[in-house]
Amino acid sequence: MLVKRSVSLAGHRTSIALEPEFWAEVERLANDKGVSLAAFIRAIDEGRTPDSNLASQLRLAVLADLNRQLVRQDRASTVASEG
Repeated sequence: MLVKRSVSLAGHRTSIALEPEFWAEVERLANDKGVSLAAFIRAIDEGRTPDSNLASQLRLAVLADLNRQLVRQDRASTVASEG
């Protein structure tokens, strides 16, 4: 089930539909970066190409962050097992 939220981007309101699990992760990412949800979404919006979908870019940002976390965990466990 998709959940729609409205945000203001570049002076106009837009709706974004994401699964609740993705909204939770987008909120976590914004919180981790110390910015508001709107500021985080605005940064993603400003960095995307015009032909890319904002909801998709938010999902990809979540995926990239989770991948970074896995890499860090893998490196930490490798160092721990070598030490």
